[in-house]
Parts: sequence; structure tokens; C-alpha cells
Amino acid sequence: MDWAEFIAQYIPAPRTIRVEAFEAGGAYGDVYADPVDVAPCVVDDTTRRVVAQTQDAEGGEVVSSTTVFAPPTTIVTPGSRVRLDSGRVTRVLAVSHLDAHGHPLPEHVELSLE
Repeated sequence: MDWAEFIAQYIPAPRTIRVEAFEAGGAYGDVYADPVDVAPCVVDDTTRRVVAQTQDAEGGEVVSSTTVFAPPTTIVTPGSRVRLDSGRVTRVLAVSHLDAHGHPLPEHVELSLE
């Protein structure tokens, strides 16, 4: 089962998010790529602790207020901006690429958001 089949079968109201990929930080602020709509997604507004990727590669434990499960082709990096369908704009704390490893769940990308 791929991501599209999983969504069609199990998620009655999939969501669309808008991602502006983080490109670089500079003296005049962060630079982002042009916005791209990503769909279909599952948005879970459950608060949980995650290890965020930091510039020094050590990481740190932070609180994520939203998790987005997105198609496996989604390309996003920590620091990217995300606009949820509710209108809230937030930032990506951590990204996980989840492989099915032969299980019936599809491959997907998990985004932990501020």
C-alpha cells in the first residue's frame, strides 16, 4: 500500500500544508524557497517532546505542538516554515523519513513542528 492508497482508505479529511523550505540564514534574516503545497497530509495537534536538530549537530529536547505526516516525496529541512490549513505558520523542528520495512503501513515523512 502506498501513501495515496493509505490516505484514500483511512483518512476521511486529508489536509494540505504549504512549505517554504529553509535555504540559509544570513545577516538580514533567514532565506526560504518559494512556497510549495504538500498534500495529502495528516495533521496531529498533539504536544510531545522531540529531539530537534541544531546547528552544532548535538540536538536538544524541545516541545512540538504539531506533527504532520506527509507523502514520502516531501522534501523539507529543519528550520523550514509551514503554513497549516488553519492558517497558523510554524517552523519545522525535526524531520523523520519512515520506511515501511515490509509492514502494511506506507512510507512517509514525519514533520515535528513548533
